[in-house]
Amino acid sequence: MSITRKPFGKIHGKDVYLYSLVNSNGMKAEIMNYGGTIVSLYAPDRNGNLRDVTLGFDNLEDYVNHSPFFGAIIGRHANRLEDASFTLNGVFYQLNRNEGRNQLHGGLEGFDKKVWEAETVRESGQESLRLKYLSPDMEENYPGNLDVTVTYTLTDDNELVIDYHAVSDKDTVVNLTNHAYFNLAGHDSGTILNHQLMINARRFTPISAEWLPTGEIRDVAGTPFDFTKMRTVGQGLLECMDDEQMKYGSGYDHNFVLDVSGRKPEKAAELYDPQSGRFMEVYTTKPGMQLYTGNHVNVKGKGGVHYTKNSGLCLETQYFPNSMKHSNFPSPILRAGDVYHHITIYKFGAR
Repeated sequence: MSITRKPFGKIHGKDVYLYSLVNSNGMKAEIMNYGGTIVSLYAPDRNGNLRDVTLGFDNLEDYVNHSPFFGAIIGRHANRLEDASFTLNGVFYQLNRNEGRNQLHGGLEGFDKKVWEAETVRESGQESLRLKYLSPDMEENYPGNLDVTVTYTLTDDNELVIDYHAVSDKDTVVNLTNHAYFNLAGHDSGTILNHQLMINARRFTPISAEWLPTGEIRDVAGTPFDFTKMRTVGQGLLECMDDEQMKYGSGYDHNFVLDVSGRKPEKAAELYDPQSGRFMEVYTTKPGMQLYTGNHVNVKGKGGVHYTKNSGLCLETQYFPNSMKHSNFPSPILRAGDVYHHITIYKFGAR
């Protein structure tokens, strides 16, 4: 794999670069150090034709001013926290609110809005893009100086590997993910209603009208959330909108309880586009994954394309949303000196 870079703008006096990762098959990922954002991802179809399969923008200004988290690293805490607060070691922490009374995706200026330090590294003959950010103690009112490293590697097996690593000097809360919106027919091809999806999860976490998991863990069987076998995404979006959970989310905006061990990256999902033949497999060490079908997207993106509802979908590997409020959920607490380490892999192919 080769990595090159070019200027992509400047913000707060800091230079932003666009890094191009290209493997031996010609597959390409473009990632900028603002937000650690996946700007584009070119994957081959069944005839070998490459197309960009992620939603995004052509310039930095639009990412700063208009982005619904397109392709960004999310932290410190991905997804939602009720009342934008938590109690840790008997201490109450009031975080910044940015979605009504709650917090979404790390607050007013989460990791998606930071300029990360970037370097190209080579390990075992493989080049990778390594991004670093030191989140200071009490940033967004989270405790601890949190040293974060996210490494992107594009392998010759057409895998985009995202390796998350973090250490804090105080007990804190950490839940990192990537918020890429995928459309395997091409970012400019319309909706993902005809995409087929399998999720390796027999249970999901129902939400309230505020999109917050209630603490219940419910079987997917007999619900619009049963993706245990490959099923068309649009079936639920078009036929099941009278379901209470679908109404709350305005579509799919729910966490799935993955049937994975967490000890190594295991298959969490597979997405397939019959039109192009492209498929994407998701492997992760995380216990949960958010399916979001772009229910509120309405913005002009790359090439002047108008992205609207269901133009792309997200498969965000994570700890469960609102997990600090529900002791039955896997804990996102990171103890001082311990290592947060998770891997997610997006593997592409065609048939």
